[in-house]
Amino acid sequence: MPDRNNQEEFGKIVNQYLRGRIDRRGFIRAGVQLGISAAVLARMTGPARAADMLESSPESPYESPITPERVAFLKTKPYKGTTINVIVLKSTVGDGLKYHVPHWEAATGGKVNVAEVPIETLHTQIFSDLSSGRGHYDAYMTGCWYYGDFFVPKTPYIVEIEPFLKEKRAPYWEPDQWLPAMGKLYHWGGKLYGVLFDGDAQALYYRKDIFDNADVQAKFKAKFGYDFPNPPKLMKEMHDLADFFTGWDWNGDGANGWGISLHAKVNEQGFFHYMTLAAPYVVSPDNKYFYFNPDTMKPLINSEGHLRALEDYVKFLANGPREQISWTLGQGWNLFLAGHAAMEPTWGDLPTLGQDPKLSKVQGKFGACAIPGTTEAFNPISGGWKKYDFNQVGNTNGGSWHCVISRFSKKKEATYDFLAFMANKKNAFFNATNGFTGVQPGVRFDYLPPVGTATLDEYKAQNWNPDDVAAFLSAYYAILANPVTEEYLRIPGTAEYWHELDVNVSAVLGGQMQPKAALDATAASWEKITDRYGREEQKKLYQASFK
Repeated sequence: MPDRNNQEEFGKIVNQYLRGRIDRRGFIRAGVQLGISAAVLARMTGPARAADMLESSPESPYESPITPERVAFLKTKPYKGTTINVIVLKSTVGDGLKYHVPHWEAATGGKVNVAEVPIETLHTQIFSDLSSGRGHYDAYMTGCWYYGDFFVPKTPYIVEIEPFLKEKRAPYWEPDQWLPAMGKLYHWGGKLYGVLFDGDAQALYYRKDIFDNADVQAKFKAKFGYDFPNPPKLMKEMHDLADFFTGWDWNGDGANGWGISLHAKVNEQGFFHYMTLAAPYVVSPDNKYFYFNPDTMKPLINSEGHLRALEDYVKFLANGPREQISWTLGQGWNLFLAGHAAMEPTWGDLPTLGQDPKLSKVQGKFGACAIPGTTEAFNPISGGWKKYDFNQVGNTNGGSWHCVISRFSKKKEATYDFLAFMANKKNAFFNATNGFTGVQPGVRFDYLPPVGTATLDEYKAQNWNPDDVAAFLSAYYAILANPVTEEYLRIPGTAEYWHELDVNVSAVLGGQMQPKAALDATAASWEKITDRYGREEQKKLYQASFK
């Protein structure tokens, strides 16, 4: 990707391409002028779908489009007698994968064994299987922060996907459909290693029906002295709203409501809350580094900006149930879905689950916006705070869970066939529009025009409220397309770095540590991890992760 001097310009070019204002050739030419590899740009844009594609076939009713070659291939039940083993996260994304297993088995004759593992041991089990050379599993569902660990050995633990894409008998999918910020997470060194599944980012969701209420707006202005921020653009406004909605019956259901809902349990991805909400205090048009100084690998996590962000983050505890510090994802979402929280910063699971009337009382009431920004950010590289008119930061925070293929697998073709089956447009769109799958929209066919090719009718067919989907996709795209974005850490040891941050932030939330002590302890732990992996090698991979 471009360096920070060209980052904003590249973001503009991406937006022009996605909006159809420049063609594929113009996009590649402009990107090359900014120093981006033509091969990477070509993968981002890709050729159009082949003219001989079929819309559907009774041989595989869950694939659309499908090649004639695949139809003929499936008639032979090509993987009869073949069993592949896949390890998945014991969560909604694991459920999403399991949903497709019987459909693929019926089409191909193959068999898929799925092992579900909780997140606190998933990384350990994956790399135990790989480092031992046992190769018991053919594919691993991985969070994108595991990627650096796959490339520790001279021969990577996982295989490239590009060669499989040439096989017309395999399920058809289009890597060029990724939004650039999301597609980058499935690549390493400009090469594709992951097969499309999830696409995580964090946005702020809120009760649009309540925010639009004139009486509520007047009550807010009387208390805070300025117009109701609908939606909040600044962190200060988000905090004021969280305070305002805490402790009274704004929902009219006879119970006092909360200003915010969090899912902050340690070892359950709660640390992403802090990282997302901290971004605009540190990341800016003048600094893209959130974790380390790229020249020294000195941790930045205890900078003044990170500290102020953590001090502000702790203030949200008073705006939700005290139990939220031990809530899992689902518990945090349930408070909002039940109508008892005015806001929630989280993944796209929330509005997607919100379309299920069995789970949600808020369908048709969703507002969505990018995570609020700041008017001041600290540059941890040069030191010092700088004022901005408005500093808002995008993110790809989350797992963006998807599968990679083990180099030890003896059934690579069958394994790829199953993964590509789930990446086929019909299945991928189903995943992104149904909450039980845990999958978020990361490709253009998930988005409405002018940035994508989906239609409201397609979403209505999946039981979406049209106002909800329009609000959700607009906010989600704004996050992924923002040229000022928080980096995604993918170097070896990321799981260890983030675990240390998770434990220490949780200690602050639980009242066992002060914010500065927690971040200083995190930085000290990170130094030891870096030294153990090798500072020079970590520095090299950290710098490479931005390309």
